[in-house]
Amino acid sequence: MTAASSAAPGVIRVCIVEDQTLVRQGLRSMLGLSSDMQVIAEAEDGMQALTLVPAARPDVLLLDYRMPRLDGLGVLRALSAQGTLPPTLILTTFDDDDLLIEGVAAGARGYLLKDVSLDVLLSAIRTVAGGGRWLQPVSTERVRGLDVLSQMRPEDHVALTEREREVLRLMAGGYSNREIAGLITTTEGTIKGYVSNILSKMGVRDRTRAVLRAMEIQLL
Repeated sequence: MTAASSAAPGVIRVCIVEDQTLVRQGLRSMLGLSSDMQVIAEAEDGMQALTLVPAARPDVLLLDYRMPRLDGLGVLRALSAQGTLPPTLILTTFDDDDLLIEGVAAGARGYLLKDVSLDVLLSAIRTVAGGGRWLQPVSTERVRGLDVLSQMRPEDHVALTEREREVLRLMAGGYSNREIAGLITTTEGTIKGYVSNILSKMGVRDRTRAVLRAMEIQLL
């Protein structure tokens, strides 16, 4: 666990949480090529991050998903509960769509594949530091069959009822139809109807794509 001195005014202060030393060093070297970014802190696992991140108060957190002791999802949830979660980009090999959705639902502002180009890395960090989300096709083109992002248009309007929005939020939290039915006190069949309506209105074929589209057009 390391921390650096404060960055100059106008510079984006970045914290890296990554258990693979070579990946962490590579990210630091890449960010060092940009005049508007500085790595101010590094942690090699999730438990270190819980202490380091609140103390460093970075502008952007680059967070590995799979780590020993405490994974990225655990870090997101813990920092969110403490009110100390900075704008966060998940670093992932993207082998599990559901885990990605859970991460964004837990507070991450987006995600990056670990082998992205320098331009994509810098653009993602700047976007998140500026209050945006990074859910762009360029960082998801290699995902297994997950082509919905390349079909999205942020200006598209999706007219969901208030109850459908509530169901959508619970879908994003990873709840099953049965669990959602219990939470809002209705039948599982009714929830299946809501889910079907949501998929139809969004023009997608499954729950994963519905949640990702909702995040892109800022319904979540």
